Amino acid sequence: MLIKRKDGDVQPGIKWGPFVMRIPLIHLRFSLTNLLQGLAVAGATGLALVPYFIALLGLSFEEAVVMAMFHSMLISFSWMFFGDPYAPGWLTPAIPFVVAFITAPAYLGDHTAQFQAMTALSLNFAFVLIFLGVTGLGAKLVKVVPNVFKGGIILGAAVAAFLRVTKDGDAANVFQSAPIAGTLGVVVCLVFAFSKPLQALAVNNKTLAKILGLGLLPGFIIAGTVGYFTGEFTYNIRWEILDVGAAATSLWAKASPFAIGWPPIDVFVASFPLALITYILFFGDVVTGNEMIEQAQKARSDEKLELNGSRAHMATGIRNVLMGIIAPFFTTQGVLWTGIQVILLKRWTAGRDKVDSIFDSIGSFYAFGLPILFILLPLVTLLQPLLPVALAVTLILTAFACATLALSLVSDATERGAMVITAMAFSVFEPWLGLLIGLITIAALCGTKVFMPSDSHKSGPESDESKP
Repeated sequence: MLIKRKDGDVQPGIKWGPFVMRIPLIHLRFSLTNLLQGLAVAGATGLALVPYFIALLGLSFEEAVVMAMFHSMLISFSWMFFGDPYAPGWLTPAIPFVVAFITAPAYLGDHTAQFQAMTALSLNFAFVLIFLGVTGLGAKLVKVVPNVFKGGIILGAAVAAFLRVTKDGDAANVFQSAPIAGTLGVVVCLVFAFSKPLQALAVNNKTLAKILGLGLLPGFIIAGTVGYFTGEFTYNIRWEILDVGAAATSLWAKASPFAIGWPPIDVFVASFPLALITYILFFGDVVTGNEMIEQAQKARSDEKLELNGSRAHMATGIRNVLMGIIAPFFTTQGVLWTGIQVILLKRWTAGRDKVDSIFDSIGSFYAFGLPILFILLPLVTLLQPLLPVALAVTLILTAFACATLALSLVSDATERGAMVITAMAFSVFEPWLGLLIGLITIAALCGTKVFMPSDSHKSGPESDESKP
């Protein structure tokens, strides 16, 4: 029996410590539209790292799929057990740094050493997150950051996402690998998500409204169909069920520190700087997610979306610990999937008659925490050619949503210019150097007063940091 929410309250759930657990079909409803989107988009994107697992870490196809399934399960269960109103995902911008780290001469070719390095990275990152979450320092840091610096971080994410989509040889460059089908799929998804003229037409056209309500799914169907006829996509369907038990057992023997041994102290020390760099990216995602939610909250007074920076730090830290000791591949456990967050929030802002709670959308998109898709090899192999489309779509949506959000945060021309320079620094240089350049630029052009807490730099509903 569904528990109904009182108008203006937080969606009901079961509190445990600083977290809130919400049980499917009791604290949230089922949404077929978001389930279908999740199967196509989350399924394809979740499998996108399988080639990395095989080529870099020496896993078989079955082991790589089980590893991806475990990562997706941790992501899918995050909202259910911890209660954050974010659509969780990877820390995608850190993946190139991680690949460079584990392909250094000290690790290259030694898969045991590579997995130990991944475990060390994950546990170091988890330590940083949990420490900042338990002490409350992480939440305070998020609150005191001025809008101009938030905008620089968010706009930097937009530029970085766009650059990755257009980079030659990158897996996300579907315009290069499948120019006709990929371009068509990306354009349809972008137009369906953000086109104001199309949304205006849908007000008086029920058929169009239903199609738009399917979100990204039509774009994937069109891309997959066109790609088949143009020869850009080849479908090699395997009609079998994945033997999860056998693949999980062999994966455990190859990857878990309980089987291969724990990383030496020197590996923990060597990986700690990269964990700190990744925290900058995590911080940017928290800032982006909070700003998105605060903007969307203005359209829905019937449900209060509770933001808690400390909880987000601890929840992500716990997921990184679990990932690091079972199936380590660092950066697969982040706080926000920006492109999907904007899609789910957009439908949520359409009103309670469309989506009762944001958790209805998040829960259905992530299939209530059980990514059974990965077990069904016919579906896995059907989605396999669409992996570049899924990456490109999420990155383009991320770029567009982040750009529009960042530009709305400041109105002063000088602050906007400083924000653009900060964004370019974040997208071109390593995160720590981008951070340094951004701070210096903003302080020099806007003055140090922007870093002082004041009402002029606060926006949106008050967060719930004071609660345990």
